[in-house]
Parts: sequence; structure tokens; C-alpha cells
Amino acid sequence: MSVPVSAALCLLGINLLSLLLFGLDKLLARRKRWRIPELSLLTLSVLGGSIGAMGGMVLFRHKTDAGAHPAFVWGIPAVFLLELAALSWWVVKP
Repeated sequence: MSVPVSAALCLLGINLLSLLLFGLDKLLARRKRWRIPELSLLTLSVLGGSIGAMGGMVLFRHKTDAGAHPAFVWGIPAVFLLELAALSWWVVKP
């Protein structure tokens, strides 16, 4: 398997995991149970799962209050833009 295909599969996997963990955390919050640490959710975003994290935030309406969760509302889109810039630099390479 080539490196770009492997990288794409890894990104797909981490984004799917991020999306699912946002959904699980929302379910656990509703049931007032043990929660997934915010640091874990943010770390997945930084490691490439920002699209899945934003999707989970929108789909599950989770951690979308800017007053209570500014790191999620502002940080995850910022991480996405940085990842997009890095990807475009990697693909285009002047």
C-alpha cells in the first residue's frame, strides 16, 4: 500500500474515532455517567481528527457553547485550518 493511501486511511480512521467519541461523550453526559476527558477529545483533533470532531459537535450538538467550551468552539476549527494548510503545503510543495 502506498504512503498517501495509508495516510488517508489513518486520517479517515482518526476522524471516525473522533466523531464516535463525541457521540459517546454526549450519551454519557445525558446519562450523567463517567465522561471522556476533554483533553482526549482535543488530542484526537490535534492528531488529525478535527473534521470528525467538528462533525460530532454539530451532529450531536455537543460542546458547542462558546462560553463553556471555547477550546472546542474556536480551537478545533483553528486546528482544522492548520491541518488544511499543512496538507496543502505537503501536496503542492513549491
